[in-house]
Amino acid sequence: MPLLTVNALTTSFHMHTGTVHAVAGASFTLEKGDVTGIVGESGCGKSALSLSLMRLIPRPPGEVNGTILFDGIDCVHSPESTMRSIRGNRMSMVFQDPQTSLNPYMRIVSQLAEPLQIHRSMSKKEAMPLVVQALEDVGIPWHDGLARAYPHEFSGGMRQRVMIAMALITNPELLIADEPTTALDVTVQAQVLALLERAIALRGMAVIFVTHNLGIVAKLCRRVMVMYAGHIVEQADTRDLFYHTAHPYTRALINALPSVTRRQERLAVIPGQPPDLSLPQQGCVFASRCVHAQSVCTSCTMHLGSVGTNHTTSCTRILDGSLLLNQ
Repeated sequence: MPLLTVNALTTSFHMHTGTVHAVAGASFTLEKGDVTGIVGESGCGKSALSLSLMRLIPRPPGEVNGTILFDGIDCVHSPESTMRSIRGNRMSMVFQDPQTSLNPYMRIVSQLAEPLQIHRSMSKKEAMPLVVQALEDVGIPWHDGLARAYPHEFSGGMRQRVMIAMALITNPELLIADEPTTALDVTVQAQVLALLERAIALRGMAVIFVTHNLGIVAKLCRRVMVMYAGHIVEQADTRDLFYHTAHPYTRALINALPSVTRRQERLAVIPGQPPDLSLPQQGCVFASRCVHAQSVCTSCTMHLGSVGTNHTTSCTRILDGSLLLNQ
């Protein structure tokens, strides 16, 4: 049985200006120990999907429907007490901005010890050896000053390391990393990614890595899901996605990557903007920006169809064989 099964997941936000459909019918599975990336432009539903898996969408205004099964546990309808026993224990999350995710009023060691006190019934004294080890595992050597340190006394890179240590301290079966390197400079990004890569290899946990950086996906992930306007438009093994791209949106993202061999050329861009998710959508949600779009694309019903082994796409023209992307 897969560790995580998601079927027809929808996440909506009912606002006074209308209903925003942030995730529209997402379906996928995640095996134990697997590493899957979720990519797409900002505003395409990646973070909303991640928060839905942890049941962290505020209700109201949020509403989550569909199926989320974590090791057989219904994460949509189970009591909140069940979710509290899972979150931060069997399922952990590294958020995008540690500055707003860490409690500014609590010392770092207290925040690291808290998951062990809650989920392992340890006293703070009993948890301290594990706290020290967790900090050292993420490259923060222990010294007496750390016992009194608050988040504002750490740099951005160190705060992100603390967030990773906090997420890993209970040895979760699933780690969700929501763009954990976005707010960091390039050098610190590389250090944090190396840290995550080492943790994944040593612990054998399943990981969902949310990012807009295809280079990170190529390095860390075995599978990739591409999201656009709340929809998963393509899923494939990482190598297959890059070498046998099936959806025009995925191809446009890959073409927009900078190249060391084409330094003098202008970067490719995707014209237009993602659609307003508070408005009704008809046909393919990418049609208005797609250079291959035809009339059928604006009236078709979107669904994922197979184009190879473990490779699906929602492009109607690819599925009916009328379009072959130039690889």
